[in-house]
Amino acid sequence: MAETKLYEKHPSMFRNRPISFVICIALIAAYGLGLIILFFWWLKSCGTTLILTDERTTLRKGILSKHTTEVYHNNVRNVQVSQGILQRMFGVGTVGIASAGTGGLEIIATGMANPAKIKEIIDTYRRKN
Repeated sequence: MAETKLYEKHPSMFRNRPISFVICIALIAAYGLGLIILFFWWLKSCGTTLILTDERTTLRKGILSKHTTEVYHNNVRNVQVSQGILQRMFGVGTVGIASAGTGGLEIIATGMANPAKIKEIIDTYRRKN
């Protein structure tokens, strides 16, 4: 049976760090420094993807070189969601996932939109297995 993709997102730039974003915009007047910072920030965001299926959670990082971490939902023992006050206002946060095979968090996805939905999807499918 084929896996069903339930969620696929890149980290949010503005919503995750609105103050840093505004500072970068202000730095555009300083010889384009803000554009350079925004470009590399954008590349990092585009190169990071969190994918949830009905079987596993996968975090992919990198553009030229790739690093992939995946955890099957039946192995998940803990899902952590953390949000600062600005992140709560903008609906983003950090999601951490620990599996039964490790002592710490295996997947840490920062700047993800609607982290409560991500936790809900993982919780739903880890209970089914």
